[in-house]
Amino acid sequence: MKPNEILSHTKDLRNQLAIEAMGDDHVGTASETPLRLDAFEIDNELKIELIEKHFREIMQILGLDLTDDSLRGTPNRVAKMYVEEIFSGLDPQNKPSVTLFENKYRYNQMLVEKDITLYSNCEHHFVPIVGKAHVAYISNGHVIGLSKINRIVEYFAKRPQVQERLTKQIANELKRVLQTDDVAVVIDAHHMCVSMRGIKDRTSSTVTADYSGKFLDEGTRNEFLKYLEL
Repeated sequence: MKPNEILSHTKDLRNQLAIEAMGDDHVGTASETPLRLDAFEIDNELKIELIEKHFREIMQILGLDLTDDSLRGTPNRVAKMYVEEIFSGLDPQNKPSVTLFENKYRYNQMLVEKDITLYSNCEHHFVPIVGKAHVAYISNGHVIGLSKINRIVEYFAKRPQVQERLTKQIANELKRVLQTDDVAVVIDAHHMCVSMRGIKDRTSSTVTADYSGKFLDEGTRNEFLKYLEL
């Protein structure tokens, strides 16, 4: 084996050992979703075609009879679901446009949007994450349409995720569009990779939070958390 081949083999072996050591640990490596630079060089139609082909192969490997009426269309349905629905948040063209409005009411207290239904998918096993997001902000002179908060949550949830990253992405986007650091985000979610496989714990949930600006003050943060108890 040539020296460069030995180095490549050693690197691959180390990467594999690192993955095996990680096991089922809940790990997120950055606040940005890991995407290749060429992620959008092919259009959605071709992505669907390629995913359909490969998912058909997966089903065949599992021993499923793709001539059965119930299974015949499954590869295409899965491919369209991946690209057009549950992973559509990977495409920046789907990011919701947000218009700010002047805070004419002079409302200077926190605004809380709680119990936002959240559906995402664990990037480690590609099974669902289901939960609620709770968001609050204090206006710096502008307000946002309430539905846009839900759409921002949905956009970042519709991609392979870890909950910590999802929490940060929602918070960072809200701070950007609202032009304020006074933002709080809490997510409480159930992970199917915990409840339907592995440890098979059906009752536990995972809570993550991101506080910035005035929400770093204990009194303001506690006021927000008190609203979540209502």
